Amino acid sequence: MLETITSLDQSLFFFFNKSHSPFWDIVMALFTRTEYWILLFLPIIFYIIKNYRTKSLVILLLLALVILVSDQFSGLIKDLVQRLRPTHDPNIQHLVHSVLTKGGKYSFFSSHATNTFAVATFTSMIFRNRKYGVLIFLWALTASYTRIYLGLHYPLDILTGIIAGIFIGFTFYKVLYFTESHFMLFRSPKLSETTLNHKQSRFILVIFTVVVLTTFIVINRLQHFEWI
Repeated sequence: MLETITSLDQSLFFFFNKSHSPFWDIVMALFTRTEYWILLFLPIIFYIIKNYRTKSLVILLLLALVILVSDQFSGLIKDLVQRLRPTHDPNIQHLVHSVLTKGGKYSFFSSHATNTFAVATFTSMIFRNRKYGVLIFLWALTASYTRIYLGLHYPLDILTGIIAGIFIGFTFYKVLYFTESHFMLFRSPKLSETTLNHKQSRFILVIFTVVVLTTFIVINRLQHFEWI
């Protein structure tokens, strides 16, 4: 059974990994980097502070813990399972389309998928805005997919990371809800009464769209003039 799952996982990996081009190599290499998305993170942090005032300190602390726990937990499982990355597996590494470095030795499960989906789950439950929810989960899915494209993770690594990330994000939201319910200092404004409004979600969407489209245009023009 395990061999069947592993074989199917490997087949799916090569199905996605083989679809590449110089343009998408650069795009995916950028999309996979956390610092690339800084312009998306800044308005999210700003609206947490603006909408939740004193409670924002607790929210931002828990958000930092969400990322820390996600990253450390996935790293711990990597060391326990010790599944080789595609780029480190001597049986297939010569077949892998690798864009960046080979990465760490082990792949199961993806820290990128865990981190991004934990953040997406936690912030979407706080903001309770449908448009924001669609956008942030699209971002998390895109960032996770880059790991397969770049040859660093199998699909099962990503799927497991997604499940773990959603669970971690949900758990920390419940911790926040518990804190609000039991400590008077953090009861106002209430989570259930505060949302990301239409104007705010539209601004985040515009930032996301501008960043992505600008990247596409710049890379396309640079390749056109053979500068990259």
